[in-house]
Amino acid sequence: MISKRSRTPARLAALPKCPTGIRGLDEITGGGLPRGRPTLVCGGAGCGKTLLAAEFLMRGAVQFDEPGGLMAFEETEAELKANVASLGFDLAGLVRRKKIVVNYVHLERAEVQEVGDYDLEGLFVRLNHAIDSIGAKRVVLDTLEVLFASLPNEAILRAELRRRFRWLKEKGVTAVITAECGREQLTRNGLEEYVSDCVVLLDHRVNDQIATRHLRVVKYRGALHGTNEFPFRIGDTGISVLPITSLALNHEVSNERIATGIPRRDSMLGGRGFFRGSSILLSGTSGTASTPKQAKRLSGRKVA
Repeated sequence: MISKRSRTPARLAALPKCPTGIRGLDEITGGGLPRGRPTLVCGGAGCGKTLLAAEFLMRGAVQFDEPGGLMAFEETEAELKANVASLGFDLAGLVRRKKIVVNYVHLERAEVQEVGDYDLEGLFVRLNHAIDSIGAKRVVLDTLEVLFASLPNEAILRAELRRRFRWLKEKGVTAVITAECGREQLTRNGLEEYVSDCVVLLDHRVNDQIATRHLRVVKYRGALHGTNEFPFRIGDTGISVLPITSLALNHEVSNERIATGIPRRDSMLGGRGFFRGSSILLSGTSGTASTPKQAKRLSGRKVA
């Protein structure tokens, strides 16, 4: 015999989410990015990868009191501060208050010589120190292509990236990693999308001489999410995602009634008239008194 309790499915715990603070993105993802897990943000040049990652970091520090660490491989700290300042973000001030730490790593292919075995231990020693120095809860790596271009042995680099993605999980930080798009796969190297728990694809296209930006959540392990392409814009206050398909016509309604001034019409409406704040459509053919002038003549009162 099966008991009633055994027939009731167990309620599973929801996946912890890390809110981004970016307008529209948290709605699409059902609360934010997976907390304590790596998220990949990929896209072509100029689509907003670095800005989205930086905004995730800065809004975390300002709105949610979660310090963050940024390891950049392309833009220097001074360049990053100047770039985000144009969008209203005070990265320099957050660095001074030890809310964010920026670590620029210069890698140049011509300056790299392969001698024996190597790994990425040195880079992540620096990242680990940055995390521990301010108790960072969020981490951004921007961008991985520089590593692939500068370190020649791709097999070792792939193994190291897998190991370091696991290290980020064990560290308990919510990480955002940016990468360039590939031709036949999401990234140029076809690895990051498989080891990431969440993948966000950004696109900047031109149709009929009109440029538009789109965002799509390609993958989100352990959680439901919006799967459509959503337009987004980069304005003077950062990124705004426009989840058009999730908009709802939710508004407060009034129970107060307003008499029409025509007793028989009011009786048809329960003897009380229209609801305040409602929209009323008057429809009819020519000569049926549907216009305000004709309605005034029939009712004997002013009609707005």
